[in-house]
Formats: sequence, C-alpha cells, structure tokens
Amino acid sequence: MTDRPELLPVQRPSSHRATLALCAALAFWLAAGSLPASAQSAEPAHSQARRPKICLVLSGGGARGAAHVGVLKVLEEYRVPIDCIAATSMGALVGAAYATGTTVAEMQAIVGQITTETLYKENPPRTEVDMRRKLDDNTLLFGPELGIGRDGLKLPKGVVTGVQLESFLRQLAKARGYHQFDQLQIPFRAVATDLVSGKAVVFSEGELANVMRASMSVPGAVAPAEFAGMMLVDGMLTSNLPIQTGRAMGADIIIAVNVGTPLLKRDALNSIVAVSSQMLSILTEQNVQASIATLTPADILISPELGDFSTGDFDHLAEITPAGEAGARKLASRLAQLSLPEAEYAQLRQRQLLALAPDVKSVDEIRFDPLQRVNPQAVRSAMETRTGETIDQPTLDRDMRRLYGTGYFEHVNYRLLEEPGKRVLAVEAVEKSWGPNFIRFGLGMSSDFKGDAYFNLLASYRQTWINSLGAEWRTDLQVGQDPVLSSEFYQPLNAEGIFFVAPRLVFGNSSFNLYQGDQRYARFQVGSRLAGLDLGAQLGRSSELRLGLVRGAMLPELQIGPPTLAPASPRIQQGGLRTRWLLDRLDSVNFARSGSYGEVNLLDSARQMGAQDNYVKWSASGTSVYSFGENTFNFNASLGGRAGSHPLPTYDQFLWGGFLRQSGYATGQFFGEDLRFARVLYYRRIMRGSMLDGAYGGLSLEAGKVGNQLVPGNNEGLMVSTAAFAAADTPIGPLYVGYGRARSGASSFYIYLGRPF
Repeated sequence: MTDRPELLPVQRPSSHRATLALCAALAFWLAAGSLPASAQSAEPAHSQARRPKICLVLSGGGARGAAHVGVLKVLEEYRVPIDCIAATSMGALVGAAYATGTTVAEMQAIVGQITTETLYKENPPRTEVDMRRKLDDNTLLFGPELGIGRDGLKLPKGVVTGVQLESFLRQLAKARGYHQFDQLQIPFRAVATDLVSGKAVVFSEGELANVMRASMSVPGAVAPAEFAGMMLVDGMLTSNLPIQTGRAMGADIIIAVNVGTPLLKRDALNSIVAVSSQMLSILTEQNVQASIATLTPADILISPELGDFSTGDFDHLAEITPAGEAGARKLASRLAQLSLPEAEYAQLRQRQLLALAPDVKSVDEIRFDPLQRVNPQAVRSAMETRTGETIDQPTLDRDMRRLYGTGYFEHVNYRLLEEPGKRVLAVEAVEKSWGPNFIRFGLGMSSDFKGDAYFNLLASYRQTWINSLGAEWRTDLQVGQDPVLSSEFYQPLNAEGIFFVAPRLVFGNSSFNLYQGDQRYARFQVGSRLAGLDLGAQLGRSSELRLGLVRGAMLPELQIGPPTLAPASPRIQQGGLRTRWLLDRLDSVNFARSGSYGEVNLLDSARQMGAQDNYVKWSASGTSVYSFGENTFNFNASLGGRAGSHPLPTYDQFLWGGFLRQSGYATGQFFGEDLRFARVLYYRRIMRGSMLDGAYGGLSLEAGKVGNQLVPGNNEGLMVSTAAFAAADTPIGPLYVGYGRARSGASSFYIYLGRPF
C-alpha cells in the first residue's frame, strides 16, 4: 500500500494510441454485425471474454453533477456495462457511490435529501463538540474564529472547512474504511489538484469520504484537504473531465459526461464574484476541451442541457437529475450498440451490487502525524477506537468528528498503513493554520418598544495550548448597555483534560429598572469587581461541574428614583462558595430540534469569607426538546430561591419578565427572591436556509410567579402569558420579532437579536 496517490500530468494521448483504439472498436462492431441473429442469441457478442472495456468518465460541475444520476438511469435502462469509473468533484461523489454498490434509486432518494446546508454547513454534529466549545454557544458570539498574531488578523483557508461535507460523504459511500479502489465493485479513480505543484492527483486508494472531499474542495469556498503532506483542492482545475485517467484504467470505450458550467456572457460579468467565478470557469473549460479533443469515434460524449442551473444550486438537485436523463436519451442509438443481453447484464449488476466487506482488522498503533502545539495524548483520549480491537467504522467516523469538535484542527482524516510487523492507524489532524490565538465577535440587542432598549458588542480573545496540558486563556470585552471585562485561565490537570482549575476576574457594570405595577419606579446601576477560583471536572462531552471560591464587591448606585431607595452602602463586599453544574445535549443552541439542557447554580455567601451578608441562593433550569417533522416543542422550567433562614439581599434577587420570560410585560419588570416559571414553546420552520438554519414561526405559552418582591403591591400571583414570533438565523445571530400578551392585559412588541432563552 502506498502513502501517496499517483501524480499524473494531464496530456493528450498519442495519435497512435487513438488509432489503435479506433481500429479495435471498428473490428469489434464488424464482428458483431456479421453474426446472424440466431448466432448472436446463442453466443452474445458482448460476452465478458470479448466485449470492450467501458469506462464511465464523470465531470465536475457542482450541483449540476446531479445530472450524472439521470445518465446512470439511462445506462442501466439500455443495459450498458460499466467496467470502471473515473471522476472529478461532484462526479466523484456520484461515481464513488455507484462504484460501491449504491443503486440509482438509492441515489435519487439521497439527491432528494441533499441541500446546501447538508453539504456545507460548517459545524459537526453538536453532540460531537467538546463541552468547552459548547459553552461559547451561550454567549453573543457569532461567525468564525479569526486568527490573531503579530502580523494582525489571519483568515481561514476557506469559507468552510469541509468537515460537514466529509461527514455526509461517509454516509453516501457504501465502502467504509480504507480501500484499494481496484477492489471496489467497480474500479474507481478520483481526481484532485495539488495546490502547491499544480498537478493532477489521481487517487487509486484511500478512505472514500476523504478522497471525495478532496476532489470537490472548491478553492476559496472549501478549505484545501490535507493528504500525505499535500494541499488538495478541486480536480476541476487540472482535469475536470478525466478521460485520460479512464484510458489509463484500460478502457477501450469512454462514455464521458460533461456537466461543467459554461462561461458567463459579458453582461453577466458585473461583480467581483462573477469575475472570480469566470476565472475558475476558464481554467476548467480549457482542460475540459483538451480532454474532449482526445475522444475517438468509438467514444460517447453526453452533454446534458442544464440551462440556468449553477454549480451552487444544491437546493434544486431533484430538478437537475432529469436533465441528465434527457441528455443521455439523445444518444440512445449509440448506447444501444453497447447493450448486453438481459441475463448477462443482470449477472454483472448482481456482482457489482455485492457489499464490499469493510476493512475491520485491528490496528497495532494509533499514530498522530507530527503536531506542533496540540498534545497527541490529550486528543487521543477523545477517541473510542483502541489498539488491538476490531475497527468499527461508525465509531472511527465519530472519532474523527470528535477530534474536529475540539476546535483545534482545521481538518481531520486518517490512513491505514501496513508497516513491517504492525498495522498503523495514522490520524492526520491538521492544526488550524490561523491559530493558536483567536478572536471572535458578538452582538446583542433587544427592545420592547416601551423605552427599554439594550445593545451590547462583544469581542472574545482566546489563547490556546499555552502548555502541553492544553491551557487556555480567554478574555472577553463587552461594551454597550452592560460593559464587562472578564478573563479566565483554564488549566487542565492531566492530558485527558477531565479535571481542571480556572482562576478568573470579572469587572463590569449592569443596569436595571425597578417597577411599581406597570410604571418604571427607579433605575439602578451596579458595578461588579469579582475574583474567583474554580476546581472542575468535564463529565463526558455533555456535562461540566465546577466548585469554586468567589470574592469581591458590588457597587450599587441609584440613577433615577426617590432618594429613599438609595443603597445604604456604596460598596457591598461579597465572598463565598459557588457550585455550578451544566448539562448540554441540545443539537442546536439557536433553534434546537432535539436534546436537553440543564443548569444548577448554588451560591453560599458567608461573612467568614468576607461577605457582607450570610445567605444561600439557588437556581435551576431545564429544557427538553422534541420534534415531529418540521414541528418542534420546547419545554422549559426555571426555578430559584433561597435555602435556609437567611433572606436574599436586595442586590442579589431575581430579575424577571420580558420576551419569552413572561411575555407582555416589560423586560425585568419583576424583582423578587422567589422564582417559579414554566414555558411550552412551539415553532415550525417556514423557510429553509442554505448555510444557516432558515426562518421559523412560533408560539409560546408561559406561566410563572415571582414571590417576595422588593416593591410592595406588585403581582405575586400566577401570571399567564402568550407570545407569537417570527425568527430567522442570520450571520450575526438569531433575530426574533414578536408580540406578547399577558392575562392581565399587559402587552408588548419585541425585537431581539441574540438568544432569548
């Protein structure tokens, strides 16, 4: 087994070879035509011993490649034998599926499920994401991480890394694991481009998902794939219609399917995006025409008419497929000449549909390619695959997603190597080239159109792998309505990262209104100066427990209101023990479709630890989400209060009310020491997105009470509210527009950018 795929220059075959191919084909047709009908029936001209070897060559073309499925349908209808497949980009996706035994019917069903979101949505399944990274989801952060260093900002190599694409491709190909492609049901080759050398890279072995992903990594859109030290991008740049690769596989007859995008007209070249796209199309069209020029009269070229469908129309694949069928039928007479007798074709297809046994032999060593920053021992603990045990392909696939979910790598794949006396699983985990220090931004905004409006802008700077145990230092700066500067140093205590210590500092100011009934009564600003030290544990990939000390001071100030409400002291000392437990199994933090979330907080404030007051404050919340088709029900309960005989001081009571937290009332209208709240949220996706979640419409039914409120006379009974909203996932976070009404008659319109629950 070789470590590198074969590098092949794309060049035109010699005229001598083309002449031989033409003569062989003509001789075959003459021999077949000279037989009488009875003889042809008794001894088929296309018997395995005598018929020519036919290779199917499938071009790249992005979404237009769905036409390949329609072509395959016609080839099967005319019983045209396919002995080998050479393909590029989207053609490699279809070709690999067919070569591993996926039927046309199965491919049509798969095509109907593919969307732009399926192929290119960036993040891996959230259940595979490290808990440390899940915590980022609960902030205002949006967009990708940008690298930051002495030279300024550093950008990723593509809009997406391709990890989601690769995860989907693993489901598509029926041959899981590492294989020699000549041993597939139909011998197969895929073509990519080495971004450094500019040469075509022809894969004859490998893990199919990795190979397909490399072949269709459009430069600028999908980050290059890393393989055996090479940076690989879409094969369209060097060999979009790999006819010569089919010849090299021993083909006598080529059936080439070209679905490449035609060049734009002059009036369409009206933007930098259009000009950049045209540059790629020119490069592609040049090598396609060079390949077409090598076809002989014995070969067949199918060019479906795809109209205005573009390479990015992945949301319309089911509409593109029939165009391939129509294009192939135009050459029905040529295809019929290659037809096998029904029984012989059935036997051939039966052999080709046999499932290829997965490569499940155990490995003797798990080896990470050299890493500059990340400790291999630390990330190996994320894997369930073990040496000496039989390889389970789904487990290995999950391992690759988990490694990516740590957030340290831009791409992860693997190879199986046969070395003297041992078998090695070589993991190619490519560290982010724009790391190890990152910056992200966030934005939050809300308004109830009654004078309460909030706006916050956030920047988060994260330094990773400060030492071999994976220490991180994160600093967040928020400006706006609630300015905050916080910093935490996160230090794992072992390579596996189960236990950790985390010292932290928080400096901030927040403001809130105090209401008497529906009228604003006063306005306060509270400053915070806190230091803490947590000892914690990561309980699997979905849970975290922290126990810690907290010490500091609060600085309350009356801004608006009667002087009698002024704080008795301008400085309130704080000190105590803090406990926090988190559980996060939601599949999405913005518009969850399944999973659960739980959080429990406990603060034991004690004078012995420097606090002004003795009290114990607790809070708990839980969410459970269920979906039926496009319909989702989100159940939530939030509780809080005091434990013991000491009341909660006024500076640390619960602030409640507002959108989806007792809709209809003003934001923060209720202020008390006891909270009971439950909500049933229903939402339905009303518009699918491409790279984002799309748009939703929803309803909410809420019931709750806030007891022992600071302002006497405020409603302490059961409050019931309803809300209706429309929401959309946007590049700067989820945006909600809603209307809420309470049973008391209070109502309000809301606009909210961020996560309201």
